[in-house]
Amino acid sequence: MAITLVNPTGLPTIDVYRQVSIASGSKQVFIAGQVAWDADGVTVGEGDLAAQVEQCYLNIATALAGAGASFDDVAKLTVHVVDWTPDKMPRLLEGITRASATLGMTPVPPATLLGVAALDVPEHLVEIEATAVVD
Repeated sequence: MAITLVNPTGLPTIDVYRQVSIASGSKQVFIAGQVAWDADGVTVGEGDLAAQVEQCYLNIATALAGAGASFDDVAKLTVHVVDWTPDKMPRLLEGITRASATLGMTPVPPATLLGVAALDVPEHLVEIEATAVVD
């Protein structure tokens, strides 16, 4: 495995991600920001942040598989949420939990969460991009 995830001493331990990923692989995979589209380009979960987060994670898993990778190879996630406020955290975590159950694993690479004013279309509440490294 090309990615080792760690929480160094002196940094807080966060349940849903690790603070550091160490990449030793030779092939980098950059996944475009994924939104809550199904395979036909139809928005899933309009108005439902948890459903859209779940779909984004499932889309990332599909994109990773297309590159011969999996969430085990993800070095970094960046999450963009429209009009972010801390009270949205339970819905975001619910979406991650649902995606984890579907995928049979819990993705915990380092992550950055950013609040944004808008995304590509008004129906999209979240966009998630990923960077992976594989051997």
